Amino acid sequence: MLGIEFVPNIPLSELVSHAILAEECGFDAVWVTDHYNNRNAYVALSLLAEKTEKVKLGPGATNPYHIHPALTASAVASLDEVSGGRAMLGVGAGDETTLASIGIHREKPVARLKEAVKIIRCLLTGERVTFNGEFFKLNGAQLTCPASKIPIYIGAQGPRMLETASLIGDGVLINASHPLDFKYAISRLKHIKKGFDIAAYTSFSVDLDEKKAKEAVLPIVAYIVAGTPKFILGRHGISLETALNIRTALARGDYHTAFASVTDKMVNAFSIYGSPEHCLQRIHELYELGVTQVVIGSPIGPDKSAAIKLMGREIIPSLKKK
Repeated sequence: MLGIEFVPNIPLSELVSHAILAEECGFDAVWVTDHYNNRNAYVALSLLAEKTEKVKLGPGATNPYHIHPALTASAVASLDEVSGGRAMLGVGAGDETTLASIGIHREKPVARLKEAVKIIRCLLTGERVTFNGEFFKLNGAQLTCPASKIPIYIGAQGPRMLETASLIGDGVLINASHPLDFKYAISRLKHIKKGFDIAAYTSFSVDLDEKKAKEAVLPIVAYIVAGTPKFILGRHGISLETALNIRTALARGDYHTAFASVTDKMVNAFSIYGSPEHCLQRIHELYELGVTQVVIGSPIGPDKSAAIKLMGREIIPSLKKK
């Protein structure tokens, strides 16, 4: 399975065009990121539902801090209705920095996520839900639009969240691009059931000109490095001090310094970039490790439309033969 991620920080008409093109080129799923500072993910997904026919659609990923799980259940059930049963739901702990900018402290993410997913699943069955948890209280809540077959993916990176994903999810969204990270992550998925979807949520950039592909991915890698936990940085031989310098530069808006500080080691660790042949090889490496869905994430390429078409010609036909 091959997915693609779009960030709704562009006009929605442009996002719709990209998604239509992705479907035409053979992608199986379209994920839309959910952050308050971009266009609303569910508005975008509803437009995509009307303009596409086959691709699965879902937020990748929402969180139980800035949106109550009852509202998430209602939104994804509505998406399932307008898309003719193509909805999927990605939910994670949320981005700590983004949440902090609207006054939300991200505490006890694993426990909060467990409660949220339990509530969402119960509401999607159409049952009347009474719930008295540490974070959420429901008293006879019920949806008028149940949709119990929507798969729920858990965004996970650390060991506790990965194990939680294998316990409560139908799939997992692992924010990583390198085989080393997937060898570790898959080893932590100890409770997976048959059909569990292991999705590699990659930073990806493809172009016939490898230099252009690399240049396009540098800003994304800078943000990834700035927010990556110490134990993952260590796995790739990247010092915490270097990552903190990039984080500080980004925080003060010094993007030139931040992006210029990104090394080849960082780009290779946290992205898949280059020619179609090289990118195809990296995708195959992930599938061989047990990944069942590769999600082509930002930036996709120096030119999104051109990169999607290039994948449709040079990469996807080879993957579909497998």
